[in-house]
Amino acid sequence: MQCPYCREMDSRVVDSRLAAGGTVTWRRRECDSCKRRFTTYERVEHTLPTVVKKDGERVPFEREKVLRSLRIACNKRPVSADALEEHAEALERELAESGEKEVPTLVIGERVMQRLKTLDDVAYVRFASVYRSFRDIDEFMVEMNKLVRSKDSE
Repeated sequence: MQCPYCREMDSRVVDSRLAAGGTVTWRRRECDSCKRRFTTYERVEHTLPTVVKKDGERVPFEREKVLRSLRIACNKRPVSADALEEHAEALERELAESGEKEVPTLVIGERVMQRLKTLDDVAYVRFASVYRSFRDIDEFMVEMNKLVRSKDSE
C-alpha cells in the first residue's frame, strides 16, 4: 500500500478491525520509510449497474454521490454519519445484487427517498422537494399530506 505522505510502497498493518457491520475492513498502517501512520478501508468491489440519467446519458454508479445527497438532506438533523454510511452501503449492495446492467436515476432516487422516510421525515421532505422538483406549494403539500397519512397509519 502506497504511503500518502512519502509515496513509498512498503507499509505494515498495525491494527485491523471489521467496520460497517462486517462489510468493510479498517486497517491502521505504518509506513516503513517515514514511520507515519495512515488508515485504509478495504471492501468487496461489487459489479454495479450503469446509471441511466434522465437525458439518456450513461454513467458509472458513484456511492459518494448518494452519500453526498444523504448528507445534504440530513444537514442539521439528528442523523449520525454512521447511519448515512449504512444506508448508502445498503443501497449499493441492493443495486449490485439486483443483477441489472442498467438502472435509471428514477429508481435510485426513489430508493433513496424510501430510506430517508424511515430515517428522518424532514430529510425525506428536503430530498423529495429537490428530487421531484415541486413547481409550487400545492405539489409540496400533496407530498406532505402523504407523509402525514403514512405516519398516522403506523
